Amino acid sequence: MKRFLFYFFCLSSLSSVAQTLKPDVFIVGNGNAAAAAAIQSAQSNAKTVILLQAGGFDIEPIGADLHSGVQAKFLEKLKEQLNLADTIAEPSFDKQAANLALEYWANTLKTLTVIKNVQLLKADRAGKGWAFKLSDGRTIRPEVLVNIADKKLNEALKIDAATVGTWTKFDYGNTLYKTNVAVGKRVDGNTNSNYSFYQYFIPNQENLVYVSDPTSMLMGQAAGAIAAYAGFFDLKASQADLKRVQGELIAFNTNLMPFSDVGIKDANWKAIQMVGVTGMLKATVVNGKLLFNPEQLVSTAEIRQNMKDHYYKAQIWFDDYKSDILTIGAALDLICYVGNKAPETTPKEVEKKWTTAYNFSSAFKKDRQITRRELAVLLQDYMPPFNITIDKTGKILR
Repeated sequence: MKRFLFYFFCLSSLSSVAQTLKPDVFIVGNGNAAAAAAIQSAQSNAKTVILLQAGGFDIEPIGADLHSGVQAKFLEKLKEQLNLADTIAEPSFDKQAANLALEYWANTLKTLTVIKNVQLLKADRAGKGWAFKLSDGRTIRPEVLVNIADKKLNEALKIDAATVGTWTKFDYGNTLYKTNVAVGKRVDGNTNSNYSFYQYFIPNQENLVYVSDPTSMLMGQAAGAIAAYAGFFDLKASQADLKRVQGELIAFNTNLMPFSDVGIKDANWKAIQMVGVTGMLKATVVNGKLLFNPEQLVSTAEIRQNMKDHYYKAQIWFDDYKSDILTIGAALDLICYVGNKAPETTPKEVEKKWTTAYNFSSAFKKDRQITRRELAVLLQDYMPPFNITIDKTGKILR
């Protein structure tokens, strides 16, 4: 009997050692970007494994970024860990508390597996996916790999990351901003930085999502969203849908535009972000910050060409509209005509929503000049420019 039990124990041990895990997403690393990628991937319901070879998370100070998404949530959890009031904007960094806060958070995510104190012995391709041998005998065969600028992995997998870019300064002259998935990293004292969806991919390296800045939770989170989309839907990483990924990031309170004057707690943040990333209402740069100026009044000249670029019917409407300012009534007329909404009922619907669903503090008066905040919300609700298809450079496709 004892011999049988010993034999059974040996078989069980060998079985566990030889275990093969097949997650949707695999991440190697214990720093800021790796942690954020793992958390977002798991939040997006992808089966995710993160390998912490050194034994635990090793978070670096966040810095004075424009916080949103996982990074903003992490800072909230850090305050809780330090027993600080939520009113404190930037808690002093405590490495031990930061690592504990992240570990507690990770433990709440059912689709996230954290492997600690285990070394990566071998990395290779396996069909369209990957195969990784660990020092405890296990094998990881993920659909998608998130590589956090790991030089050893680059060498083992023959990944040439020489062409991978990094954060760029926001510029309306380059329509690539419409493909933003990470923004707000403080670079050279400015937070008007952005990073495109398409910068995460390396030619001839399918099912690889590459993160060039290991210190950035902002960049890591977007990588996690991209990898999760591909892994969950069993697609090639390069087939991940830009708009779906942007929408997923918005759902987790992540900025697509680095607007310094409209935070994630603003009641109209989502609409302003989704309209803003299309360039329909352009912001201004002041002292290294991108300002949306939500209470600024809208002129006809400000939106005429942008509307025409997005909608064919806008050309006809603006040919007939002669005023230099855009009133609430005129904006509703534009929306009804271009967006094919009922002119008899739409203004009444909007009036009912004005202080409730829209949470506007201003009065609803058709003859009053509309603000950028109000126009962004109406556009997102009735004819969202975010739904217009764009190419990889951000240019509108007809």
